Amino acid sequence: MSKAGGSIDFEAEGLLDGLEGEAREARCELLERLTAEGVPLRELREAVEGGRLALLPVERAFAGDGPRYTPREVAELSGLDLGLLQRTSAALGVPYPDPDERSLSEADLETAKRVKAFRDAGLPEEGMLQVTRTVGMATARIAEANRELIVRALMQPGDTERDLALRFAAAAEQMLPLFDPILTYAFRTHMLEQIRRDVIGTADIEAGEPGATSELSVCFADLVGFTKLGEQVETEELGLIASRLDELATAVAEPPVRLVKLIGDAAMLVSSDAEAMIEAALRMVDAADSEGDEFPRLRAGIAHGSVHVQAGDYYGRPVNLASRLTGIAKPGSVLVEAAAKKAAGDGFDYSFAGEKRLKGFDSRTKLHRVRRKAS
Repeated sequence: MSKAGGSIDFEAEGLLDGLEGEAREARCELLERLTAEGVPLRELREAVEGGRLALLPVERAFAGDGPRYTPREVAELSGLDLGLLQRTSAALGVPYPDPDERSLSEADLETAKRVKAFRDAGLPEEGMLQVTRTVGMATARIAEANRELIVRALMQPGDTERDLALRFAAAAEQMLPLFDPILTYAFRTHMLEQIRRDVIGTADIEAGEPGATSELSVCFADLVGFTKLGEQVETEELGLIASRLDELATAVAEPPVRLVKLIGDAAMLVSSDAEAMIEAALRMVDAADSEGDEFPRLRAGIAHGSVHVQAGDYYGRPVNLASRLTGIAKPGSVLVEAAAKKAAGDGFDYSFAGEKRLKGFDSRTKLHRVRRKAS
């Protein structure tokens, strides 16, 4: 079968090149189905050339049906400045089309209206863009994790493009309605937990804005020799080790300790309670040791002090210091500086680890290894 969808000759258009037997027949059927749904030849050709024909049905499922708008039309209909619309898209990490390209959906229009409503409510543009960048990075990771899970779960030996395309599309139609409530639930739950632990002092109320800094303990924990290990084991095994680190960090991140982010082979955590932070770090180190000899050992560094919080991330001397401490800590140990030791109190045993001049810091830093108190 070489012709389908009216006048389109798939073979003549080069859409069947290099295929024979069942694979050729399966692609023909998939092309027929997509053509019947109104997919233009240009889009079919781009999908074939890009090796993503099997993903085209699920792409269409995510894009949704309905009218298509140009960015100029979306700006006009939403009342939002076109420039702000483009800056918002860039902050989200999504490529923005040509202003006159008819490629935006009803969802894009509704989102633009929401951005306009936030702006009308008095939220500053730069602040909104900062939050949008944070949302973009977080949801990109969520999307990537879900995509990887679904692809691994749904691919089967012996699949054709048609089999995989139809299975992906069916899964998208079934799962899409479930994603929004889960994301909304996660957002509300985290927001509620942070509000419960937030403090707005009298000075903040009088000034009309919250303080720019917070007193926090900051911890970095990383896997020793992870980079070298990458040269010795398969990539998939390395990924499993990184995933296990994610699980270990998540397990100890119980309020008031919070997991901020994972950066390759390292985890960053913060807490308003230095004692809880040290306990969490010790638990992480112990958990890594209990994984056995095949798992890299963990080390951690903790610093305490004034931290600037912006767009969900943390900046300041304690952040930089904790990172440096982690880099010099011995495998299987937790290293703290004097301010963290003082803030945590006498609930642990400490051993003096000397004074060191750390890169990026003018004065020498007193260091202590921390352990649980002996029974």
